[in-house]
Formats: sequence, structure tokens, C-alpha cells
Amino acid sequence: VRLSPTVPASAVLHLPTLRIRAGKVHADMAFTHAVPKTQRTGHTIALGVDWGLNTLLSAGAARLHDDGRITALGAGASFRTAGVLAKQHRLRREGQHLHTKAAQYERLIAGDNGHALTGKHQALADEIRKVSHRRSNLNNALAWAAARWAVDQAIAAGATVIYIEDLRSMEAKGMGRTHNTRLSQQVRGQIMDRMRHLAAETGIAVVTVPAANTSKHCPQCLMPLRHRKAPDRRTTPGWKWAICPNLDCRWQGDRDQGAWRRIAARGLTHQTKTVLDRDSGTYSVRKIVEKLETRAAIHTAPVTSPVDRSKTGPTRPHSTRPAPRRRRAPSPTRPQGPAGKRPEGHAHTARQPLPRAAHRDQRVTTISTPTSRHTPRGAALGAGFHLHAHASPPRWLEPAPDTTSCVGSVN
Repeated sequence: VRLSPTVPASAVLHLPTLRIRAGKVHADMAFTHAVPKTQRTGHTIALGVDWGLNTLLSAGAARLHDDGRITALGAGASFRTAGVLAKQHRLRREGQHLHTKAAQYERLIAGDNGHALTGKHQALADEIRKVSHRRSNLNNALAWAAARWAVDQAIAAGATVIYIEDLRSMEAKGMGRTHNTRLSQQVRGQIMDRMRHLAAETGIAVVTVPAANTSKHCPQCLMPLRHRKAPDRRTTPGWKWAICPNLDCRWQGDRDQGAWRRIAARGLTHQTKTVLDRDSGTYSVRKIVEKLETRAAIHTAPVTSPVDRSKTGPTRPHSTRPAPRRRRAPSPTRPQGPAGKRPEGHAHTARQPLPRAAHRDQRVTTISTPTSRHTPRGAALGAGFHLHAHASPPRWLEPAPDTTSCVGSVN
């Protein structure tokens, strides 16, 4: 068996596993190598990760200072998989339809192997297996992509721990049949397992924290938020945009962006309460302490401008020779062809107005779900998985870390 270049030189090889595939014998050679040990406490930079529906993951980094203050590092990032989830729902509906037809054939056949519908029932069974296999492959690709994205964000921010909402508190109860189905299709458990696997390579700990009130309270003053219509969807009722009613705070933004701030701050303040489950080897914060929760607020630096903006004089400097409103000399004759200089006439000094739809709702705080539907580019041509997912790129440190190696098995 020849090892691939991704296997470290110090890797410890294990006994191979033989398997037969397409008439050939393959040997799977597993290997392990030493990785940095994860720590439960002593973290100063953490990545907070929030679960969502349309936006599968929202994440951002926070720093714990020596004086106990917690500040956010940047505006955060998001991992949207609207196209992948739409494909999941389509395959789920197709599988349910095939199962219904297969059950009807079974009732008609009633155990008769010579029945005329036996062949059709076997064809349906084969199609059901194909659809199930496609769903499994899609879930596996989604889990690896989401986990890799979250770990890359942590590496880029220099974080030593990833705090994520506890999956047990995310169970959909009493929210309707459609909502429960959407939550169950997001393979959150697989994403967590892949995230722990990838984060262990670089010594990053993955800790689950309680999800209570992470989207309900303000990340800066911990007051209950008021939910409003998003600025880019003013005609659509919803709850995605949040505004703090505290006059001294007045924080507003996407509720998912506020949630990861709350998760990161809660994890940093409760890191002394992190426990290790020896059976599964996972870290978790099981209970919220009110005394520590009062410190889990994101502090913002005062806004200072290095330039004096006081209006003690004229806003615009006056020139002794102002530009004329009309040309004093005629323009040259128009040349033959499409190219040429500005024609004669009035010289406009005002700024050209933007197109009608270009200047509307184009603010830096407009970060909610886009109004346009997801268009899977190239899907009809068999395009790849990543054309259905939209992720914020990580801002790497210098130099960029190695993200191509992985722990696994080689043939």
C-alpha cells in the first residue's frame, strides 16, 4: 500500500481493513498523528456559532480582555445553504411519494410473487434506494462544508475555542409540521461531529452552550429585543431584524448576528463551568449562572473621529475663479465614429443620479435574507455542490494556515 503525501511522517499506522469493490480488493490503511491538546479554560478569543433556518450558520469572533470586557472582532459571517436545503426538500418529497406508491403495490400484491405488479414494485424499491443514497451524499457534503467553513473562520480569527448552541435545546416543539421538517433536515448532529473532527487538528475546542435567550436579548445591554421588518424587506412581515429599546444602547441588526455575539460572550464568561463528558469526549456548558451572565455583554468602543468636524466656517472652500456654468469656448467638431469628446452646450456640474433601483436599501447594515430567490447556476448541467451554497470567505492571518490536510484513511 502506498501512502499519499497528506499522511504526516510521524503518523502511526494501524492494521488495514480489506474490502472488495468492483471485483478488486482494496486495503484501507488508517493512521493517527499527534495534535495539540484542547483546553477547557484560558480562552481569550472565541468563535460564536448560531444555528438558523435559511442561514444555516452565523458566526463571529469575540475577545475577552484582561479587565473583563468582551468586544466583537468584526461584523461576523454567514453560511447560507438555501439551494442545498431546497434540493433536500425536493428529494424528501420524492422519497415520500415513492414510498407511498410502493406501499400501495405491496397491498395489491399481498405476498403473491407471480403478481403482475411484482416487477414494478422491485423497480420502485431500486429507485427508493437511489434517492436515499442521494440524500445521504447531500447531507454528508453539507456537513463537511459547514464544518470546514466554521473551523476556517476560527483559524482566521485566531480563536482557540468554538462556542455553539446546544443541539438538545434546538428541538422543534409545537412549531408546526413544516417548521419541524425543516429543522430535522439540517443534519446538525453530523455538522457537530465533523466540526469536532476538524477542530481537533489545530487544537481548537468545540463547546456547546445553552441556547436560551440568545436571539431574544440584546448582545450589548442584555435587554429584551423588539423584532421588526428587515430594512431590505419592508413590505414583508417578519421577525428577522431586531432593535434594542434601550435608549442608551439602540443596537439593531440581524437577529442571527446578535445571537452569535451572545453565544460567544456567554461561553467566554462561563468557561470555568465547562465540563468534559468522558464517555463521548465532548465539552459543554450545562447551566447558566446568573452572576456570570450579567458579564456576558459585548462592549463597544466609543466612536472618535480624528478630524475636527465642527462647523465653524464655510463647508466648501471658495475659489477666486469659480468654474463657469457654460463653456466660453466652443467644443471641437465631432469626429467621425462612435468615439469623441463632450459635445457643445451646458456643462453639468451636479452629480449624476443613480439608477432608480440601485440606491434603494443599499446600506452596510442590510444583512438579512436576500429578497431574490436562490438560482442554482448550472444545476441543469450537473454543476457542483458549492454553486448551491453561499458562504462568507474567511479573512486569513498571515501566512495562511494549511487547510488541505485531514485525518482519515487512505487506500
